[in-house]
Amino acid sequence: MKITFTVNNENVEVDVKPNETLLDVLRDKLFLTGAKEGCGNGECGACTVIYNGRPVNSCLILAPEADGSVIETVEGLTKDNKLHPVQEAFVEANAFQCGYCTPGFIMSTKAMLEKIPNPTKEVIVERLAGNLCRCTGYTVILDAVKIAAQKMGGAK
Repeated sequence: MKITFTVNNENVEVDVKPNETLLDVLRDKLFLTGAKEGCGNGECGACTVIYNGRPVNSCLILAPEADGSVIETVEGLTKDNKLHPVQEAFVEANAFQCGYCTPGFIMSTKAMLEKIPNPTKEVIVERLAGNLCRCTGYTVILDAVKIAAQKMGGAK
């Protein structure tokens, strides 16, 4: 079946199978490989994308469900060769080690800061609870989120 949706401000039409996931389509058909398959069952957040304004695990969205949707991936954040403030903050805080989970954290952080510009530590922990990192620990990731909030005009 053919579906159409918008990804990173570009309209796309893709032929999908009923049991194919959004993650599969993004990675295998659109070559947007920032979202990663970690657990494959929505527990690790490595596949997080912004779907109609909300962070979701793209491994849990069936591709036909994406018909008509608006999707942002980490590839869509960079504009004119300039990193998004959330990406800059993760670099400044060294909030990654192997980097496998980083795109998911960045997309969850972006979605959170667009709705909650100045989150408390408790809110950050709650909102990022669906993203797991096995390398860095979470202190530097929390630091990156606070830096990102400042860059985006939230925290002072």
